[in-house]
Amino acid sequence: MLLCLSREPNFRLRDIAGCAGITERAAHRIVSELCEAGYITRHRMGARNYYELHLDQPLRHPYEKGANVGDLLRPLLKRPDPPE
Repeated sequence: MLLCLSREPNFRLRDIAGCAGITERAAHRIVSELCEAGYITRHRMGARNYYELHLDQPLRHPYEKGANVGDLLRPLLKRPDPPE
């Protein structure tokens, strides 16, 4: 979910669900949980939502102590260099 939203912060729930391969209902529940936990903030822009990720938010699992959301997403968001 975080990866989908980091790439497309104005995805609709339908798009988020498709990106993650889950139902819209499950996507809604997970997005709501991420908002409540402080990992994302949902902003209303007209009829659409825009999701702001908080990359400095720490990961919750004890094994990831000291790591944050940005540490998790950064390697996945790197784009390969274009061929010369």
